[in-house]
Amino acid sequence: MKLINKKACTLFAGFIGMTIPLSSALADLDIQRISKDALIKAPETVECTLENGTTTMCGKFVVKYQPDNLEIGPFCATTVKDEGGIWDWDGEMAGLYRINEKFLTMLSELGYQFYDKESGKGHITDIRTTRPTDKNACLEASVDKTVEITVLLPLTPVKAEQTTDLGTVAKVGLALDGVPIFADAPSVLDTGHMPALDTCGGHVDPGGWYHWHATATDIKTVYDHEHVQADCGLEQKASAMFAYAFDGFPIYGSVDQNGVIPTDLDSCNGHISATVDNPEGAYHYHASTTFPNLPSCLSGVVAKNNFSTTAAQGIGAANSGKGGHGGPRPDFTKAADTLGVSLHKFQHAIMDNGGRALDISAAAKDLDVTEAELKAVLPSRPTK
Repeated sequence: MKLINKKACTLFAGFIGMTIPLSSALADLDIQRISKDALIKAPETVECTLENGTTTMCGKFVVKYQPDNLEIGPFCATTVKDEGGIWDWDGEMAGLYRINEKFLTMLSELGYQFYDKESGKGHITDIRTTRPTDKNACLEASVDKTVEITVLLPLTPVKAEQTTDLGTVAKVGLALDGVPIFADAPSVLDTGHMPALDTCGGHVDPGGWYHWHATATDIKTVYDHEHVQADCGLEQKASAMFAYAFDGFPIYGSVDQNGVIPTDLDSCNGHISATVDNPEGAYHYHASTTFPNLPSCLSGVVAKNNFSTTAAQGIGAANSGKGGHGGPRPDFTKAADTLGVSLHKFQHAIMDNGGRALDISAAAKDLDVTEAELKAVLPSRPTK
């Protein structure tokens, strides 16, 4: 068995401008930190293979569709007069909004009609069971209590040669409460629909299980920074550890243990410093003060096949490319397969180069294909 050679790893000079021994720069993952309220069975230590081909040991976690005692919602506004969750709007007048009359009226004026003008009733679709019939629908999914989710996290993090960008719906990590974490949700500009988040920054996948799109235990910092009137029912602590990323590194709130926002963060919002869990100092990520307040990339190497579910659809399902997250977004899986690139790379090229208002030339260059090849595989998008 080929294990990680610790002597070969002198780590992370680029993080803070100096070389630090591996033993003082890394902190092993503690499998007992994941809440028992979420676990279907006790966590295991198993052999796994990292994406760089290294054989190592991983923590294996099998979690429920939703932890016991976690209250979720509201998501969509039942009527234009009601107040739902939140949404990070990226169109004209971009910003983080509470889903309420003011926001929905603004969207209506911009040409996105999420409620019936006569009755005031919201256009709401349970995306787990139904496809939207409205041009613009607020999406929320009912839970499937039978779903099991399996996650693999490296016990000893390994620095990657290059960081991995976290595009739309990319896998970020597993929260200590046992809830999976994913990057930014699909844009209304790309789908025409809004997969609403609750005030803790989470929602239910079309497969029927709940997940985060934010550092939920420090989301108050975001609300204060962006002047949003909303509260998350979870205890808020900006210096606390929130999760383990899929590369095994911890994710903390927006401040160091001294209560100060760090100024030496790298491009992934990480650095080496002392924490309550590791007073001697170790590499970890921090939440940001803007939404989504998650790392924008991963510095380490993740395990192969590190996320799967028993759900019939959605992320991690056997047919995850058919139905997907957030409903009827373009079928990028087929396009990526045709071009011979990964789904993540294809999604990232589309989102980085305009999304709906796609710069074909720039996206084709990022994918190393011709403009004609890209145009030939692009699925049709909803129009405004």
